[in-house]
Amino acid sequence: MPSAFLQQKLEAIKEISPNRAEILQKELGVYTLQDLLFLFPFRYVDKTTFSHIKDISSDGESVMLKGTLFNMRHVKGKRSRRLVANLKDSSGIIELVWFQGASWIHTTLEEGMIYTCYGRVNIYNGKKSIPHPELEAIAGGAKVKTKLTMDPVYHSTEKLNAKGLDGKFRKKVIQKIFKKMDRAELYETLDPYLVEKLKLCTRFQSILWIHFPQSQEQLDEATKRIKFEEIFFMQLRILLSKERRKNKLKGFIFESVGSKFLKFYNENLGFELTGAQKKVMKEIRADLGSGVHMNRLLQGDVGSGKTIVGLMSVLIAIDNGYQACLLAPTEILAYQHFQSITEALKGVSVKTAFLSGSVKGKKRKQLFQFLAQGDIDLLIGTHAILEDPVTFHNLGLAITDEQHRFGVIQRAKLWNKNPAGPPHILVMTATPIPRTLAMTLYGDLDVSVIDELPAGRKPVKTVHMTERHRPEAIEFMHKEIQKGRQIYVVFPLIDESATLDLQNLQTGYDDLLQFFPKPDFQISVVHGRMKPQDKEAEMKRFVDHKTQIMVATTVIEVGVNVPNASIMIIENAERFGLSQLHQLRGRVGRGADQSYCLLMTGYKLSKNAKERIQTMCRTNNGFEIAEVDMRLRGHGDIQGTQQSGVSDFKLISLILDQVIIETARNLALLILDDDPDLSQPKHALLKAHLQKMKFTIKDWGLIS
Repeated sequence: MPSAFLQQKLEAIKEISPNRAEILQKELGVYTLQDLLFLFPFRYVDKTTFSHIKDISSDGESVMLKGTLFNMRHVKGKRSRRLVANLKDSSGIIELVWFQGASWIHTTLEEGMIYTCYGRVNIYNGKKSIPHPELEAIAGGAKVKTKLTMDPVYHSTEKLNAKGLDGKFRKKVIQKIFKKMDRAELYETLDPYLVEKLKLCTRFQSILWIHFPQSQEQLDEATKRIKFEEIFFMQLRILLSKERRKNKLKGFIFESVGSKFLKFYNENLGFELTGAQKKVMKEIRADLGSGVHMNRLLQGDVGSGKTIVGLMSVLIAIDNGYQACLLAPTEILAYQHFQSITEALKGVSVKTAFLSGSVKGKKRKQLFQFLAQGDIDLLIGTHAILEDPVTFHNLGLAITDEQHRFGVIQRAKLWNKNPAGPPHILVMTATPIPRTLAMTLYGDLDVSVIDELPAGRKPVKTVHMTERHRPEAIEFMHKEIQKGRQIYVVFPLIDESATLDLQNLQTGYDDLLQFFPKPDFQISVVHGRMKPQDKEAEMKRFVDHKTQIMVATTVIEVGVNVPNASIMIIENAERFGLSQLHQLRGRVGRGADQSYCLLMTGYKLSKNAKERIQTMCRTNNGFEIAEVDMRLRGHGDIQGTQQSGVSDFKLISLILDQVIIETARNLALLILDDDPDLSQPKHALLKAHLQKMKFTIKDWGLIS
């Protein structure tokens, strides 16, 4: 069981008063000694190597010196006095300076004594000095003790520093925790054969060495063990969750491919499915006929044909006597789905209905009645579908579009829509997720990928332009509008910013009016601060071809489908993340005509911004773009991937540690394949640790 000592409150350490404990709780989120022990250093100061004073050449470099202290004196300044001393080694002399606590520090130091000295060098007019160095006396010139190794540095805050709870204080407290606790209290979590097979240090060693490594080798060993354990137990939990879901939850069996599906496929579809679409349909068809509850994530780049796959899945459900629903994050996107699906199903006897917050009164009441009676086969709508009054006669399949816009608990409400059992779940996303991230975030879902575009679809041509190309861009816009095309112009800001030299939406709109004056041209304006009904009305004007240009912020990133829109202009493109740029570009290129994306930037670009722009111009492959995005920005910033569990990782990087992640995943699969419930004696420690982690599965957690 977890150690009684480590489970004690922070006040168990004498130096931590109740007031200090409260501050640590608020600032660091720690409540027990174990919490404190598992907050690791973020860097280390290497105190294993001594420099010679003569070799110091860089301003700001951190050095470790050993020498004799002499010539201590107080020097009067304009406002206060400072303490100055000299340190001498065999190669030269350097000045040490203290601006604060000079009198007290003077009493603690002794001239003629040999000290180790650590600090950051300041070089001014050729003169070297170290302000506020860390000094430690070496009695009688003895050899440096082994404790002078790699010093841990912990994250801190202004409030912690003000109360004396800085990194140095934390270091002392953690040293005290190690002295007081029994070694066995950091119990082993990995069975002996795994530790031996993977050549890992023990769990106790890993925690001790991560705080107080005596060498780079110890630090590397500790880091390797902790990273592996973090991802390995997450993978075990995910895979056990997936297995339990499959064993525990029985899915409705859709035995046949019936007349509605066949009529649509043979008469209405009008084009050949891509190889990727066919492959995904086989995977979904196998799920729906297996008797196991489907919980599938469908990834596909913008325009890859996810909606058709979703619609064909719906027809299988309806052919087998079940209802289906499709949820979209915005009313306009939901209504576009309703319109396009209704059009696609002409001549196929499927009763479809639309539900959003704007459907009210008698019409809403009647819709609820028809739905409960089973007179509606497919309900398409927004979050309104999740509301309690919405009851189905026999819901068999629920699809969510742009799944990251729906919270887990919201999706869980779908489960209660059929008392006979949870409907099959298909979650769709156009946000490409790199393989290691999908493996970690969505490991409990079955993942299908549509990785090819329909035949005849022309890739969007992407061009980088600076302000000197503005006349060419305006001329190009005029030519496209003359052809009957429409244009998006996206800005990063709504209001002017004093700190950022950005084109903003209002100024951009005013500038465009000079080149595209009324009444010859009409411009829609859409941004996040507008009332929802005004936003919908402006978007609708653009969808209905009443405006030629839509000036917008990123609210259109996931939204309307306008096949006639052939140009996406992104102002200050350097200010957008790569994932956002790719999603915005996906708004065009939906028709048969060649489409273009113009990335407008300033002249000066950072290294990262250059790589983002170059990546966009080089490729339209969403998965390649997602890999670059994850490397540049980190996994937590990728749209739609903020999940609890990932942000809880202390050391593992989903970007840099792909080998560890794949090793952990493969090993977890092998273990569970051999021992599905971890009942074998050789897995006793694994099973015990999972139980100590209170491994439980809540119904809503099974969804995704």
